[in-house]
Order: sequence, then structure tokens, then C-alpha cells
Amino acid sequence: MSEKSGDLTQLRREYVAEGLMRSDMAADPVEQFSTWFDIACQARPDDASSMTLATASKTGMPSARIVLLKHFDADGFAWYTDYESNKGKELAENPQAELMFYWYGLERQIRIQGRVEKLDPAKGEAYFHARPLGSQLSAAISHQSAPVDSREELEARVEALSQRCGDQVERPERWGGYRLVPQRFEFWQGRENRLHDRFCYTLTADGWTLTRLQP
Repeated sequence: MSEKSGDLTQLRREYVAEGLMRSDMAADPVEQFSTWFDIACQARPDDASSMTLATASKTGMPSARIVLLKHFDADGFAWYTDYESNKGKELAENPQAELMFYWYGLERQIRIQGRVEKLDPAKGEAYFHARPLGSQLSAAISHQSAPVDSREELEARVEALSQRCGDQVERPERWGGYRLVPQRFEFWQGRENRLHDRFCYTLTADGWTLTRLQP
């Protein structure tokens, strides 16, 4: 087999983190998430909020991309984007999604499944104007996921809008926030010999139930 064949079967990595026991897990998965998130922020504050957002069209075709978590609480996990982007269109067709956080240095990941809803426009308005001016300009001129002839065209639009409105950028109506309301969490801790620790929280009529899963 040639060196450029892409055969990765001999690529190995060992997980050496401490184990995860049921007694380590909080009764509330949002509290457990907050604990792990705080640790991730200490380890890599510049990347802890990066998460994979997986959506699917009404036909079931999945797609995934990295977005940034902007706030979370007992009501859900929120991010901001263009409602007319590919992910926005898919969420309009199928308002169910999964978030996935992976923190390499900690050998941990968290998956969160649930339904997605739009945030109140006032939250989008407040966050939009809290962003750096350059980010506001980029969001205002870009119809995310739509084709464009060149980067120069985008830069020209930014410059034109900057000249026209200065530092008073109007939030486009197509731009705002989403919140995933969780129905299932999975906390994964890498362990030696691939005998990983996995715990699943599932929402029932009586509250959250916690189950250990096989690796």
C-alpha cells in the first residue's frame, strides 16, 4: 500500500485520564456540564466554547459545523447565526439537533440532544450590538451560505456599509439566536484500553435519569 493511501489503522493513542464514577456525577446534567465547562475554560479558555452543531434536513440528510456557545442555563444552550443559512433552513424544516463538545487535553466530550427554538429578538439585538464592529459589519453584509463571486466583493460590501453607517450598524432581521432545549446528555471520559466511561442523562416525566453506558 502506498504512503499516500490514507491507511490509518496503525495510528494509536492511549487515554490516561482518571476514571469517571457515578458518584462524580451531579443529579442535574446542566450542573454537571457547568463543572466540566469551567475546567475546560481553565485548560483552553480560547476554545472551550467551540461546539459541533449537527442538524438534518426534512429528508434526513445530516450536516455538521463548528459554532460557538454564547450562553447556557437550565432553559438551554444558545448560539447566534443567520436564520437563512443552511443550518437555519434545516432547523426550520426539522427543529431537532445535537451539540457536541470535545476537549482534547481533558480527554472528554459531551453530547447534548434536543429541540431547537429561536431566541427572543431582543436577545439577538443585544448580542449583535455587543459584538466588535467588524463582526457586526460582516454579519450585516453576508447572506451566510449563499454563493459569492469573490472575496473582493464581500470586502467592498463591508467598506460601503462602513462608509454609510459608521459605527451604527443595524441588525439584519435574518440574524439572531437559537437555543437547544436539552432532552438527552452524554458525558464521555476517555480511559485506558478504550474502556471509556460514559454516562447518559435522559429527561423523563419525573425528571432526569442517569445511566452508565458501555464503551
